[in-house]
Amino acid sequence: MSKNIKNIAVLTSGGDSPGMNACIRAVARAAIYENVNVFGVIDGFNGLIDDNFIELSYHTVSNIISRGGTILGTERSPRFLDKSYRQQAFNNLKQKNIDAIIVIGGDGSYKGMKVLGDEFGINFIGIPGTIDNDIYGSNYSIGFDTALNNIIEAVDKIRDTAASHHRIFLVEVMGNTSGVLALNTAIASGAEDVFIPERKEDLMIFENKIKAALKAKKSSIIIVSEGDQLGGAKELYHYLAKKDLQHKVRVSVLGHLQRGGAPSFKDRMMATQFGARAVEMILNGEVNQLIGTKAGEIYAYDIQENTTKKIPKDMGALKLVKKLSVY
Repeated sequence: MSKNIKNIAVLTSGGDSPGMNACIRAVARAAIYENVNVFGVIDGFNGLIDDNFIELSYHTVSNIISRGGTILGTERSPRFLDKSYRQQAFNNLKQKNIDAIIVIGGDGSYKGMKVLGDEFGINFIGIPGTIDNDIYGSNYSIGFDTALNNIIEAVDKIRDTAASHHRIFLVEVMGNTSGVLALNTAIASGAEDVFIPERKEDLMIFENKIKAALKAKKSSIIIVSEGDQLGGAKELYHYLAKKDLQHKVRVSVLGHLQRGGAPSFKDRMMATQFGARAVEMILNGEVNQLIGTKAGEIYAYDIQENTTKKIPKDMGALKLVKKLSVY
């Protein structure tokens, strides 16, 4: 174990996800246990630039494990694209004698962290925190399970109305470049079809499904990723309108409610394990790596040029949705 580590920092970046607070808590308490000072960076990379740090104590992170969002705040940081601002961030880290920084976030967060490391030699550990669960190299990301449960609960309620009025609902979920969230939602909610960014659907086949549902006066749930081939549920509705098939079709964009709420058991557990492992790795000198899961085990791996994973076009889960569709 390294005896030279005295100060570490932790920040959350990109979109918030349930479980981030549990991870912050684990980082703080694991560090304190090892007599290491730990600082929280307010509002992501902007906090690095603006020298906005708070020291985390045992009590600072009490009673946050059950809270959604992130107590540290998170923002996009266009300024961080400018090297002069990255220099400012480095100066602030150096002034506080920060030995390593733990970044909880997604693809953009990892890229920002890697640039800072390459330019100034800042040691880092990346922890996957995004409801999209689209981080390459890891089977799981903090917030994914809670978001799925939020979506499924909403879809179950929408289905009641859909069944009562014999309507077809196009339910849009998050996922601009990855359909992992949409695909898993479609299976678990019993959707009749799913549109994801990784695959272009045969719209003629889809039209025939809609026609069959309308003729039979049956309700249907269609899950649409916001980044699908047409650009989301509203665009898919406009396409159907051009075919005069919109009369019984409704659109429901779930939006940011997908991110909210208390984290599930799985997200609390994974976030806690990720956070504690990150501190352990820093103390062991295992830095400039990402933490993820593979075959149910937590492991560390090197950062890739492209850290976003895609769904294979022949993915069995996608075939399962089609197979179980009524029409």
